[in-house]
Amino acid sequence: MASRDRVALVTGAGTGVGRAAALALLGDGWKVVLAGRRAEPLQQVIAESKAAAGRALAVITDVTDPDSVAAMFEQTEKTFGRLDLLFNNAGVGAPPVNLEELTLAQWQAAVNTNLTGPFLCTQHAFRIMKRQTPRGGRIINNGSISAHAPRPNSAPYTSTKHAITGLTKSPSLDGRKYDIACGQIDIGNAHTPMAARMADGVPQADGSIRAEPLMDVEHVGSTIRYMASLPLDANVQFVTIMATKMPFVGRG
Repeated sequence: MASRDRVALVTGAGTGVGRAAALALLGDGWKVVLAGRRAEPLQQVIAESKAAAGRALAVITDVTDPDSVAAMFEQTEKTFGRLDLLFNNAGVGAPPVNLEELTLAQWQAAVNTNLTGPFLCTQHAFRIMKRQTPRGGRIINNGSISAHAPRPNSAPYTSTKHAITGLTKSPSLDGRKYDIACGQIDIGNAHTPMAARMADGVPQADGSIRAEPLMDVEHVGSTIRYMASLPLDANVQFVTIMATKMPFVGRG
């Protein structure tokens, strides 16, 4: 199937990694549903893409709300008739306070957005992908370096990103009978509004504060574009893309 006939849905598409993914896919000819909580950033991404009329659709969505998620997928199918790619990207952090000082509300906010939201989206994607013709599709989850190793005072975010790995592996198995592939992209220090603080210095495991290298977020978009370009009989199960000199590999 040519790119111009394929349909992608990107959550958290208004800024950061989601924006980069949406722009990369639109640039490659995909039809893209851009989902997010605010209309203005989504429309700005569409305008920046210079996509032809009818190829991009902004949908206001709260991934923690089951009804909002259901409406997003209903609108996607009504507008474009199918779904070939879901990028589960929307996510939030929690205040960087000592673990014992976190409130239950702060914990639940991260779990609802970073884990329950992708679960709800994956369910709806399965339902569409298994019944459409041609059958099948691809799901890509934003796992993060935090799916492997924590930063100090990051229990909610790190826990949900470890859990996303399970939500990648299980759909990878359960999706086989429907020709649904599922993979995960783990990103380290892409230059986004969320990660910009890295350049000013952030807490390290040894208690020090140090600046960390950043990489252009467009490299993340191009990686997602590659993963999405594969035929359904091939899958990037896990990929890590990171600033080369960030403190992740080794003991530094």
